[in-house]
Amino acid sequence: MRRQIHFEQLDEAIEECEGLLRTGYTKSGNWSLGQICCHIRLTIERNMDGYPRWMTILGIPLRPILRWLMLPRLLAGKSPNGVQTAGIFIPPNQLDDNVEVGRLKECVTAFLNSSNSMHAHPGFGSMSNDEFNRFHAAHLAHHLSFLHPQIENTDHNTVN
Repeated sequence: MRRQIHFEQLDEAIEECEGLLRTGYTKSGNWSLGQICCHIRLTIERNMDGYPRWMTILGIPLRPILRWLMLPRLLAGKSPNGVQTAGIFIPPNQLDDNVEVGRLKECVTAFLNSSNSMHAHPGFGSMSNDEFNRFHAAHLAHHLSFLHPQIENTDHNTVN
């Protein structure tokens, strides 16, 4: 089961990551908070530094369809489950949540402070930095929707 969450900007998504660190969470998906943060950081870094040539070449023929069909769904919070990602974006197991949230936060700060144009996404093509901010925020919302904050009941016991 997934939560319904939506972020317009990466700053909002980082606040959610920090909140999950504070409250703790339960998973309804495959990745921990640390793995999700690592995955998103890797995608943002490629957006800033450039994607592998092979990935760009493979994505070009699919761009019109992906941009027309998938991008609006992702931005609206209706990203499909189970879409396979390239191996370079798969996080390792056993990552420290605190460390990875911090690394993502540093990466997001660099992204938000960059005046350079971002590299075109292999599947969705070129976007403005503001559009990429919204894209990455939606991507992070999709993954965080599989993490459920732990809440305290009236007896101050943590429940899942």
